[in-house]
Amino acid sequence: MSYDRPSDAVVVGSGPNGLAAAIALARAGMTVTVFEKADTIGGGTRTEPLTLPGFLHDVCSAVHPLGAASPFLQTLPLQAYGLEWIHPEVQLAHPLPDGTAVLLHRNLLETAAGLGQDAANYRCLMEPLVRNWPALARDLLAPLHVPRHPLLVAGFGLRGVLSADFLGRQAFGTPSARALFAGMAAHSFLPLDTPLSAAFGLILATLGHVAGWPLAKGGSASITTAMASYFGSLGGKIVLSREITSLGELPPAPIAILDITPRQLLRMGGHSFKASYRRSLERYRYGPGVFKVDWALDGPIPWRAAGCRRAATVHVGGTAVQIAAGEREVWQRIHPELPFVLVVQPSLFDPSRAPAGKETAWAYCHVPNGSTADMTERIETQVERFAPGFRDLILARHTRTCEEYEQYNPNFIGGDINGGVQDLRQFLARPTLFSPYRTPLRGVYLCSSGTPPGGGVHGMCGFHAAMQALSDIGLGRNGHGR
Repeated sequence: MSYDRPSDAVVVGSGPNGLAAAIALARAGMTVTVFEKADTIGGGTRTEPLTLPGFLHDVCSAVHPLGAASPFLQTLPLQAYGLEWIHPEVQLAHPLPDGTAVLLHRNLLETAAGLGQDAANYRCLMEPLVRNWPALARDLLAPLHVPRHPLLVAGFGLRGVLSADFLGRQAFGTPSARALFAGMAAHSFLPLDTPLSAAFGLILATLGHVAGWPLAKGGSASITTAMASYFGSLGGKIVLSREITSLGELPPAPIAILDITPRQLLRMGGHSFKASYRRSLERYRYGPGVFKVDWALDGPIPWRAAGCRRAATVHVGGTAVQIAAGEREVWQRIHPELPFVLVVQPSLFDPSRAPAGKETAWAYCHVPNGSTADMTERIETQVERFAPGFRDLILARHTRTCEEYEQYNPNFIGGDINGGVQDLRQFLARPTLFSPYRTPLRGVYLCSSGTPPGGGVHGMCGFHAAMQALSDIGLGRNGHGR
């Protein structure tokens, strides 16, 4: 069987962005082939038995507010192909040093009520964003452009461009509200005193109210499995265990879309580019990596604060000041003694993840890019701090360093699962200021999280790259030709 059969388009990489690009092209009536280096699809959405038999663990992403809210994924009939979202009772729990926890509920008013003196402040900040999210989403989850809703985008931008530290102190007076916001902003991988870090906290809080922070039933692999099945129904083909190491190995096709980061593009064909484009790729910066640990547990994590047992996602880091200090240390290439730890406990809400009476959980913390340090002890110490007796429940664990993450998925340069720094400079130029999906080679495009709008399981990078490619060959930009 020849894998290089003629196609109208080829896509390299079967993560959410690669599959989104492939689907958009196929819906426009094109024949599309996807090539995947690994023997399974999924990129950062794979689910594997990492610890003991019967325990299923999400290798990278596990909770998907952007997946549930993605303007593109919402147009796909993924439920018909097996994707089922599970919504925990509480979207996010953030335990505090005093033994309580602050909670992000799907209902905005319920969240505000739990913030006490900051109830009105939270409503004032969040109600306009929640009310206008459908309009904002298409402008915010897109490359730099003239916005369709300039006043709404300007209103968001005036706050989003601020540092999370500054906005948190200006907007809220209580430690609990500031901690809740700091934990969400820490998903930016940026120091919390850095401009634009506030935008991540605002978007994630908004998503908690408009779409929730859901799990995919059966594991994150269910997302790309559904996407691949739908792609197949459109006539698309996926070729596994086929690595493309240079641009010269691409099968002939009018369109080639690459779900790879700028550094990989340089390796694959930097000699083919003019000097100015090579310099843009060379200047592209990668941010902190992650150290991750997966646990097979003998029972639920014994959180001191009961609210933490109602959420799949728990932010473990203490106060806003403590979180900011740890995130700043990472950028100083220090491994924090008290890292900000993102914990996910999926089997509380999805029994398919663990044997009866047992639980799965995972956690990661940010570390300097390329770190080989083992952060297991520091992560487990942080969890134990808010859940005494946690260590006694550990049956088995599996860990991955930054180096091991890059070996697992070459897109995770130095363990950076975000596809590159998302600060102000690389918000504007990711990896280039104009036409970020195009390369200088005719018909060759980028679609990874190294392009707008950046990291997350949402498929929008792939969708926009496909729309650019279709526009360039005169097929329009609606992507719904079939």
